[in-house]
Amino acid sequence: MTNPHALQFKSINYTGLAQGPRLIITGAVHGNETCGTKAILKVMQEIDDGKLLVRAGSVTFVPVTNPLAYQLQRRSGDRNLNRNLFPKPDPQDFEDRIANWLCPLLAQHDVLLDLHSFNAQSQPFVMVGPRNNDGALQPFRHAEKERALARRLGVSRFVDGWLATYGQGVQRRMQGSDAAQLETVLRYGFGTTETMRASGGYALTLECGQHADPAAPGVAYQAIINTLTFLGLIDGPQPEPIPLAEMEYLSMVAVHDKLAPGDQFSRTWSSFDALAKGDVIGTRADGTPVTAEFDGKILFPDVKAAPNNEWYYMTRPGTDFERITE
Repeated sequence: MTNPHALQFKSINYTGLAQGPRLIITGAVHGNETCGTKAILKVMQEIDDGKLLVRAGSVTFVPVTNPLAYQLQRRSGDRNLNRNLFPKPDPQDFEDRIANWLCPLLAQHDVLLDLHSFNAQSQPFVMVGPRNNDGALQPFRHAEKERALARRLGVSRFVDGWLATYGQGVQRRMQGSDAAQLETVLRYGFGTTETMRASGGYALTLECGQHADPAAPGVAYQAIINTLTFLGLIDGPQPEPIPLAEMEYLSMVAVHDKLAPGDQFSRTWSSFDALAKGDVIGTRADGTPVTAEFDGKILFPDVKAAPNNEWYYMTRPGTDFERITE
């Protein structure tokens, strides 16, 4: 049995002689998502062997962000690290202790590339943040930079709208709660990228493929090299942006909860399966059908969801990516 007190946190930094951005790249935020770890270790070996040279700025690699979950070969140690990611003066679990180390580390950087994988077979995609705004939920001012980098990671599917859509579900579940309670629970939606943006930087989550897909580490590796080159940390030809005509840009717009243990999907859904308005997605415990309220694609269907938790999200085609990035 793993002893959490026998574990430690590790980050490795390479700093060039010239001025440049401060980049941080994280792997294994979820312990069973190892493609990022493999890619990070490969890039570090190439730097150590002299095949790559960090000439400007700096890059910090965190090959294993959650060492407890990584040793256990499962998604979480005590809980999901990519939720409620804030420093805690009185840490209650292992992920709280990670947060007390990781959050200050993120704040020392300008850009985050967070490498993940997913359960069901599907193509890689990148999660991008909000448009520039001064709102209370997630104020932001680097949309142009963030989306320009997103187009150079080597994938062609982009998704936005995570925190706002997650917040819809929180507010629905907590009708009648006061503003302080709502704010506390909304903060549960904060993970690595939200923390980086709140620190004044920008961030991308790259979902590199299915957990066991042998191609996923290669997707992560290419994204790292493209990021290092695009930001000017290493020499090399500038990566070309994915042409807008080849992009699929989706916005998360709705979240639906599992209401009872007997709620069931009508089939095994994978993220980005297409749905037409009226298609049956599942059945409630009382027999009521759950149908798609509009034409779109399903995202993050969770057959293991507990009652009063997110069951699945719905996406629609996004707009304005060209205006923001060009």
